Amino acid sequence: MRRILSIILCFSLLAIPTARAEETKHVALTFDDGPSGRFTRRLLQGLEERDVQATFLLCGYRLKIYPELARQIFDAGHEIGLHGYSHDNMAAMTDWEITKEIVNTEKLLPEGCTPAFLRPPGGNATAVVSRVAKRKGLALLLWSVDPRDWAVHDAAAVEAAVISQVQDGDVILLHDLSDSSVDAALAIVDRLHQEGFTFVTASRLAQLRGTKITPGQTYLSFP
Repeated sequence: MRRILSIILCFSLLAIPTARAEETKHVALTFDDGPSGRFTRRLLQGLEERDVQATFLLCGYRLKIYPELARQIFDAGHEIGLHGYSHDNMAAMTDWEITKEIVNTEKLLPEGCTPAFLRPPGGNATAVVSRVAKRKGLALLLWSVDPRDWAVHDAAAVEAAVISQVQDGDVILLHDLSDSSVDAALAIVDRLHQEGFTFVTASRLAQLRGTKITPGQTYLSFP
Protein backbone atom coordinates (compact mmCIF):
# COMPACT_ATOMS: atom_id res chain seq x y z
CA MET A 1 0.00 0.00 0.00
CA ARG A 2 2.82 2.37 0.92
CA ARG A 3 4.50 1.65 -2.45
CA ILE A 4 1.30 2.44 -4.35
CA LEU A 5 0.93 5.76 -2.54
CA SER A 6 4.54 6.64 -3.39
CA ILE A 7 3.93 5.94 -7.08
CA ILE A 8 0.79 8.09 -7.07
CA LEU A 9 2.66 10.94 -5.36
CA CYS A 10 5.48 10.79 -7.95
CA PHE A 11 3.04 11.01 -10.84
CA SER A 12 1.18 13.89 -9.25
CA LEU A 13 4.43 15.84 -8.76
CA LEU A 14 5.42 15.24 -12.38
CA ALA A 15 2.10 16.69 -13.49
CA ILE A 16 2.51 19.97 -11.60
CA PRO A 17 4.94 21.73 -14.02
CA THR A 18 2.76 20.79 -17.00
CA ALA A 19 -0.34 22.20 -15.36
CA ARG A 20 1.46 25.41 -14.50
CA ALA A 21 2.78 25.75 -18.07
CA GLU A 22 -0.74 25.41 -19.45
CA GLU A 23 -1.94 28.15 -17.11
CA THR A 24 0.61 30.72 -18.35
CA LYS A 25 -1.10 33.77 -19.82
CA HIS A 26 0.73 35.96 -22.33
CA VAL A 27 0.08 39.53 -23.41
CA ALA A 28 1.94 42.09 -25.50
CA LEU A 29 2.54 45.64 -24.32
CA THR A 30 2.82 48.09 -27.22
CA PHE A 31 3.82 51.75 -27.11
CA ASP A 32 2.94 54.28 -29.80
CA ASP A 33 4.30 57.70 -30.83
CA GLY A 34 7.85 57.52 -29.46
CA PRO A 35 10.69 57.84 -28.88
CA SER A 36 9.90 60.57 -26.37
CA GLY A 37 13.00 61.64 -24.48
CA ARG A 38 12.86 61.27 -20.71
CA PHE A 39 9.54 59.39 -20.79
CA THR A 40 10.99 56.65 -22.98
CA ARG A 41 14.17 56.51 -20.89
CA ARG A 42 12.17 56.10 -17.71
CA LEU A 43 9.95 53.46 -19.30
CA LEU A 44 12.93 51.49 -20.57
CA GLN A 45 14.50 51.52 -17.13
CA GLY A 46 11.28 50.28 -15.54
CA LEU A 47 10.84 47.51 -18.09
CA GLU A 48 14.44 46.40 -17.63
CA GLU A 49 13.99 46.22 -13.86
CA ARG A 50 10.97 43.97 -14.42
CA ASP A 51 12.60 41.87 -17.17
CA VAL A 52 9.83 42.75 -19.64
CA GLN A 53 10.08 43.04 -23.42
CA ALA A 54 7.60 45.20 -25.31
CA THR A 55 6.86 46.40 -28.83
CA PHE A 56 7.50 50.04 -29.71
CA LEU A 57 5.75 51.52 -32.75
CA LEU A 58 7.95 54.50 -33.58
CA CYS A 59 7.38 57.69 -35.57
CA GLY A 60 10.01 58.78 -38.08
CA TYR A 61 10.03 62.44 -37.09
CA ARG A 62 10.70 61.43 -33.48
CA LEU A 63 13.36 58.92 -34.50
CA LYS A 64 15.14 61.83 -36.13
CA ILE A 65 15.14 63.68 -32.79
CA TYR A 66 16.08 60.71 -30.59
CA PRO A 67 18.18 58.26 -32.66
CA GLU A 68 20.06 57.12 -29.57
CA LEU A 69 16.81 56.03 -27.92
CA ALA A 70 15.88 53.89 -30.90
CA ARG A 71 19.20 52.09 -30.55
CA GLN A 72 18.62 51.73 -26.80
CA ILE A 73 15.18 50.22 -27.39
CA PHE A 74 16.57 47.78 -29.93
CA ASP A 75 19.63 46.82 -27.88
CA ALA A 76 17.43 46.11 -24.84
CA GLY A 77 15.66 43.36 -26.79
CA HIS A 78 12.42 45.18 -27.44
CA GLU A 79 10.65 44.92 -30.77
CA ILE A 80 10.44 47.96 -33.04
CA GLY A 81 7.60 48.54 -35.48
CA LEU A 82 6.59 51.51 -37.62
CA HIS A 83 4.01 54.18 -36.84
CA GLY A 84 4.56 56.30 -39.93
CA TYR A 85 6.88 59.25 -40.29
CA SER A 86 4.57 62.21 -39.68
CA HIS A 87 1.83 60.56 -37.58
CA ASP A 88 -0.69 61.88 -40.11
CA ASN A 89 -3.81 59.90 -41.00
CA MET A 90 -2.82 57.27 -43.56
CA ALA A 91 -6.45 56.78 -44.53
CA ALA A 92 -6.25 60.16 -46.28
CA MET A 93 -3.01 59.33 -48.11
CA THR A 94 -2.25 57.96 -51.54
CA ASP A 95 -0.27 54.79 -52.18
CA TRP A 96 2.82 56.88 -52.90
CA GLU A 97 2.42 58.97 -49.74
CA ILE A 98 2.04 55.90 -47.50
CA THR A 99 5.07 54.31 -49.12
CA LYS A 100 7.08 57.46 -48.45
CA GLU A 101 5.99 57.44 -44.78
CA ILE A 102 7.25 53.88 -44.41
CA VAL A 103 10.50 54.28 -46.36
CA ASN A 104 11.51 57.49 -44.61
CA THR A 105 10.92 55.89 -41.20
CA GLU A 106 12.79 52.69 -42.05
CA LYS A 107 15.84 54.75 -42.98
CA LEU A 108 16.09 55.96 -39.38
CA LEU A 109 15.88 52.57 -37.68
CA PRO A 110 18.94 51.14 -35.91
CA GLU A 111 21.21 48.97 -38.02
CA GLY A 112 20.04 45.36 -37.95
CA CYS A 113 16.44 46.24 -37.12
CA THR A 114 13.92 44.71 -39.54
CA PRO A 115 10.36 45.58 -38.51
CA ALA A 116 7.50 43.11 -38.90
CA PHE A 117 4.66 45.50 -38.14
CA LEU A 118 3.14 48.78 -39.22
CA ARG A 119 0.57 50.42 -36.98
CA PRO A 120 -1.13 53.21 -38.92
CA PRO A 121 -1.82 56.24 -36.69
CA GLY A 122 -5.26 55.98 -35.10
CA GLY A 123 -5.52 52.42 -36.34
CA ASN A 124 -6.82 53.74 -39.65
CA ALA A 125 -6.07 50.74 -41.84
CA THR A 126 -7.62 51.07 -45.28
CA ALA A 127 -7.28 48.76 -48.27
CA VAL A 128 -4.59 51.09 -49.63
CA VAL A 129 -2.65 50.95 -46.36
CA SER A 130 -2.87 47.15 -46.36
CA ARG A 131 -1.70 46.97 -49.96
CA VAL A 132 1.34 49.14 -49.33
CA ALA A 133 2.15 47.27 -46.12
CA LYS A 134 2.03 43.96 -47.98
CA ARG A 135 4.35 45.28 -50.66
CA LYS A 136 6.79 46.43 -47.95
CA GLY A 137 6.65 43.11 -46.09
CA LEU A 138 4.75 44.50 -43.10
CA ALA A 139 1.71 43.22 -41.24
CA LEU A 140 -0.73 45.67 -39.62
CA LEU A 141 -0.71 45.50 -35.83
CA LEU A 142 -3.70 47.09 -34.12
CA TRP A 143 -4.82 46.25 -30.55
CA SER A 144 -7.49 44.64 -28.40
CA VAL A 145 -7.12 46.72 -25.20
CA ASP A 146 -7.09 50.53 -25.35
CA PRO A 147 -7.30 52.46 -22.05
CA ARG A 148 -6.87 55.81 -23.89
CA ASP A 149 -3.92 56.78 -21.74
CA TRP A 150 -3.06 59.62 -24.14
CA ALA A 151 -6.34 61.34 -23.20
CA VAL A 152 -6.96 60.28 -19.61
CA HIS A 153 -3.64 61.28 -17.95
CA ASP A 154 -4.65 59.39 -14.82
CA ALA A 155 -2.37 56.43 -14.12
CA ALA A 156 -4.74 54.71 -11.71
CA ALA A 157 -7.67 55.00 -14.14
CA VAL A 158 -5.58 53.65 -17.02
CA GLU A 159 -4.36 50.74 -14.92
CA ALA A 160 -7.92 49.91 -13.82
CA ALA A 161 -9.20 50.05 -17.41
CA VAL A 162 -6.60 47.53 -18.57
CA ILE A 163 -6.92 45.19 -15.59
CA SER A 164 -10.71 45.07 -15.93
CA GLN A 165 -10.65 43.73 -19.49
CA VAL A 166 -7.28 42.15 -20.30
CA GLN A 167 -7.26 38.52 -21.38
CA ASP A 168 -4.71 35.97 -22.49
CA GLY A 169 -3.37 36.89 -25.94
CA ASP A 170 -4.32 40.57 -25.84
CA VAL A 171 -2.35 43.39 -27.43
CA ILE A 172 -2.40 46.40 -25.09
CA LEU A 173 -2.12 49.90 -26.56
CA LEU A 174 -0.19 52.47 -24.52
CA HIS A 175 2.06 55.47 -25.16
CA ASP A 176 5.33 56.77 -23.74
CA LEU A 177 4.41 60.43 -23.94
CA SER A 178 3.79 61.36 -20.29
CA ASP A 179 4.67 60.43 -16.73
CA SER A 180 1.10 59.22 -16.15
CA SER A 181 1.35 56.78 -19.06
CA VAL A 182 4.69 55.44 -17.85
CA ASP A 183 3.35 55.13 -14.29
CA ALA A 184 0.33 53.24 -15.63
CA ALA A 185 2.42 50.92 -17.80
CA LEU A 186 4.69 49.86 -14.95
CA ALA A 187 1.77 49.45 -12.57
CA ILE A 188 0.02 47.26 -15.15
CA VAL A 189 3.12 45.09 -15.44
CA ASP A 190 3.35 44.67 -11.68
CA ARG A 191 -0.34 43.86 -11.29
CA LEU A 192 -0.52 41.41 -14.19
CA HIS A 193 2.66 39.69 -13.07
CA GLN A 194 0.86 39.01 -9.78
CA GLU A 195 -2.04 37.56 -11.75
CA GLY A 196 0.16 35.14 -13.66
CA PHE A 197 0.65 37.02 -16.92
CA THR A 198 3.90 36.99 -18.88
CA PHE A 199 4.81 39.90 -21.16
CA VAL A 200 6.28 39.24 -24.60
CA THR A 201 6.71 41.17 -27.84
CA ALA A 202 3.92 41.06 -30.40
CA SER A 203 5.99 38.86 -32.72
CA ARG A 204 6.77 36.45 -29.91
CA LEU A 205 3.11 36.34 -28.89
CA ALA A 206 2.15 35.40 -32.45
CA GLN A 207 4.82 32.70 -32.46
CA LEU A 208 3.62 31.25 -29.16
CA ARG A 209 0.11 30.99 -30.62
CA GLY A 210 1.26 29.36 -33.82
CA THR A 211 0.31 32.39 -35.92
CA LYS A 212 2.42 33.07 -38.97
CA ILE A 213 2.67 36.83 -39.47
CA THR A 214 1.51 37.59 -43.01
CA PRO A 215 2.36 40.93 -44.66
CA GLY A 216 -0.74 42.99 -45.39
CA GLN A 217 -2.88 41.16 -42.85
CA THR A 218 -4.32 42.93 -39.79
CA TYR A 219 -3.90 41.57 -36.26
CA LEU A 220 -5.70 42.80 -33.14
CA SER A 221 -4.67 40.05 -30.71
CA PHE A 222 -3.31 36.52 -30.58
CA PRO A 223 -5.74 34.51 -28.40
